[in-house]
Amino acid sequence: MHKFGEVVLAEVQYTDTFEVKRRPVLVLFEEFGNVVVAGITSNPKMKGVPVTKSEGLPLNSIIKLNYIFTISEKMIIKPFFAISEQKKAIIKQEIFNKLR
Repeated sequence: MHKFGEVVLAEVQYTDTFEVKRRPVLVLFEEFGNVVVAGITSNPKMKGVPVTKSEGLPLNSIIKLNYIFTISEKMIIKPFFAISEQKKAIIKQEIFNKLR
């Protein structure tokens, strides 16, 4: 069972093509074999919550809270690390602000 705050490597299908790539994603929650995730990019120009190399990714990256989607738990290849409680609180607040 994957939990909120876990960064995992997953097979992700891009929204504008049928292409599938292995990408890091942040788990928001899992239920009934479906995992809701937020995309992660190494593009520093994107908006979102930063994740540094020291936290566990190969490159400084951005958690894109405007790119949330559902994948099957079978698409998760491996876990990387869990983000800090402080970063979890920031993400919760950012998502809450988007829902207002």
